[in-house]
This record gives sequence, structure tokens and C-alpha cells, in this order.
Amino acid sequence: MAEPLVVEVLSEVRAQLGFITLNRPHALNALSLGMVRELTRVLRAWQDDARVLAVALRGSGKQGPFGVFCAGGDIRFLHQAGSQGNPLLDDFFTEEYTLNHLIHNYAKPCIAFMDGVVMGGGMGISQGAALRVVTERTRMAMPETAIGLFPDVGGGYFLSRCPGRVGEWLALSGESIGAGDAIDNRLADGFLAADRQAALWDALGAQRFADGAAVRDFVAAQFVAPGAGRTLARAGIDAYFSLPTVGEIVQALEAADSDWARACAATLRKRSPLMLHVALEQIRRARGMRLADDLRMERDLVHHCFHLRPGQSETLEGIRALAVDKDQAPRWNPGRIEDVRPEMVAPFFASPWPAHAHPLAALA
Repeated sequence: MAEPLVVEVLSEVRAQLGFITLNRPHALNALSLGMVRELTRVLRAWQDDARVLAVALRGSGKQGPFGVFCAGGDIRFLHQAGSQGNPLLDDFFTEEYTLNHLIHNYAKPCIAFMDGVVMGGGMGISQGAALRVVTERTRMAMPETAIGLFPDVGGGYFLSRCPGRVGEWLALSGESIGAGDAIDNRLADGFLAADRQAALWDALGAQRFADGAAVRDFVAAQFVAPGAGRTLARAGIDAYFSLPTVGEIVQALEAADSDWARACAATLRKRSPLMLHVALEQIRRARGMRLADDLRMERDLVHHCFHLRPGQSETLEGIRALAVDKDQAPRWNPGRIEDVRPEMVAPFFASPWPAHAHPLAALA
């Protein structure tokens, strides 16, 4: 018997709001190309629909709505497509980044319920929201350097706008943070207890609102203090991650008399040495960029991640080790942070397209 068709993006208009639920819980709502396309279609339709004053976005877990937001992009697809030269790989990144830009520039308030896992591509579809709601279950991260990638989906833009050098730390380490730290570091707007989400979601579909701003104000009025749970060693993060190079950052961390610093250095030693250097350069360049320019830079970078070094893609190797063979033993090239030379990093930042022919040339 054929497997029942699962609709991976559920959407409906109730009262004056559009409601979207990511519905791929067995994969932690990892974004497929089909999901990216459906999200784009729905959001574009609602942007011109006078009935819709605002949009609410959530994920679904195995037990039902909420519990998981989105763990990122479908890395198994990326590995398969990248290994086989499938042109859908290029479509995925072009369309995903276009979706990220759409959400950041959406004409109506978008409210993202960032409950549970919010990583990678999940950050890309939530960081542009007008209200980013977190709960005590939120675990937020950009863990791409662990799979030989860099924090894409606009990561250069939103991480570089965190206070101090938190953006560099999150980009290089891939460490996760909770609700309080997310709010403190401009990656979330307010806290709501996880068990209050369903009632608020339902209320949004039952109330009458004067306009989109009233919807946003209604949700913001439900926020409460996140309480304890802040863990970031901001002074250490700023001191170490302001150093000029990855090598100097790791050397200083390893020389420090601090359990946190040594643990951080050990984490960095597990990441792709090459992509650590690329990610640091990305964040620092993006700090002075508009979102559209950052996304164009990231589209260049991700193209090079798969095509710059044929047969030696750090990204394919990282995904292989994590999700395909699952041996947790990536063979990075170069294997050590100290062996990465500037001439290895610079080509990642050279666009393979003339400006007029760039896949994201239309983004403004």
C-alpha cells in the first residue's frame, strides 16, 4: 500500500490572520525544496490579500503542534544533490535565500513561534519576523561549521548585528543558546511559556484587529520575563572573538585559565578549519552590508562550498560524517586551523557570476 501523502506546509486563513505550520516532524521540520517553494507561494499570495493582516508561523513536533520549529535545511538532500551534480541544489539555495529576503521585508507583521529546535534554515525563516517568540524549550544555533558549511540564510547579517562579538562566537562554534540569551543578543523579541502558545495561536484566529500593528501589539502584550538561564560569558566572548584571526582566537582560548575557554577551543578544533576562516571573514564583512548584499555574498559562498574544490568539498565531507555514514569523523582538508592560508579563503569571496547575472540580482 502506498504511503499516505504528507502535506509538509499547512496553511490557512482564519479571521484576519494567515497561519502556517511546518509539518515534517519526523525530520524536525528540516526544509525541503518543496517546503521552501510552498512557503514562498503562500507568503506572496497573502502579501496581496486584504483579508490577511498578519502571519503566524510555527512548527509541529511528533506529539502535535509546537515543540519543534525547524532544524535547518534538508542536509541529506544537499549531500545527495551535491554528490550527483543535481541542478536542484542551486535552485534550493537561490530560492531559500529569496524566501529569507521576503520574510525580512514582508509587508505585514510575521510572528514566528520559535519553540524547541531553531537552527540553520529555521533561523533563516524566523529572524526576519516582526516578532520572534521564544520559550523555555528554545534551542537556537547556527551549527553549520560542524558540517563544513558557514552560517548562511542571512546569518552574516543577523549574527553580525548581535552585541559585541557574540555573532563571531555563534558562527564559529555553532553552540546553541536558550531564550534569555537569544533575547539579550537581539535574536528574539519576547518570551512566552511553551504551554501558553496554543491559547495565543487560537486567540489570534478569533480576535478582531484594526490592523497588522494591533496584531503585533496583542502578541507582544503576552510576553513575560524569561527568568533564569542566561549563560553567555560575554566578557570572554568579546575578548577572544575580537582577535584578528581564527588562529589567534584558538591560541588565546587554549592558553586561558578558564574551563569555558578551553572547552570553546576544543569545540573549534572539531569544526572545519577552512570553514572557520570563511565564516569569520563572512561575519566581519556582513557587519557593513545590507541584507540583500549579504545574501548575494552567501550565495557566492555556498556555490563555492560545493564547486570550488571538486572532490574535496568540506560540506559534502561534513554531511557525510554527520548524517550519511554517521562516523562522526570528518576528514577536513586542511586538517588543522594553523594550516589554513589566506589564499585558500579568498576564492570563496569571488563571485562566480557577473553582477547582472547573479541568481539574486533582483534582491533590493
